[in-house]
Amino acid sequence: MIRVLFVCMGNICRSPIAHGVLLQQLVDAGLSTAVEVDSAGTHAFHVGDPPDPRAQSALAQRGIDISGQRARHLSDADFVNFDYLLAMDRDNYAQMVQRCPPRRANRVRLLLDYAPGIPQREVPDPCYGGAAGFEQVIDLIELAVGELIDELAERVAKRTPEAEG
Repeated sequence: MIRVLFVCMGNICRSPIAHGVLLQQLVDAGLSTAVEVDSAGTHAFHVGDPPDPRAQSALAQRGIDISGQRARHLSDADFVNFDYLLAMDRDNYAQMVQRCPPRRANRVRLLLDYAPGIPQREVPDPCYGGAAGFEQVIDLIELAVGELIDELAERVAKRTPEAEG
């Protein structure tokens, strides 16, 4: 099982959006049984809370339900248990790198590293952009997750018995 963790500050908007988008794209790609997805926050502000209602609403309009997600705090075990730890912005990335065991540092990246055609490297906080901010964030995340899916599909293909035979 390949494990992907999305990380933002509070785990109520950007990382739950990415979590929901990737889950849907994994289903669409036939990879949902090979990849596990979760999200967390670098701060424990909202532990146990559901995603921001605006994030839920914006994704629901695209047919994605994230209402069952609950915020959790990034743990030290996450650096061992996840293959991909994808930060939404440079602050999250810096906090993660500081906590990450050196031998696992290659697992920590910015999510938008998977969207090389986009000049920005950070997913902005949608709370400052109103309803349009959530739509823009989802669009950015969908682009990056689309590229991530390609990499995950390659890794899954290399692990199948057909690839080994």
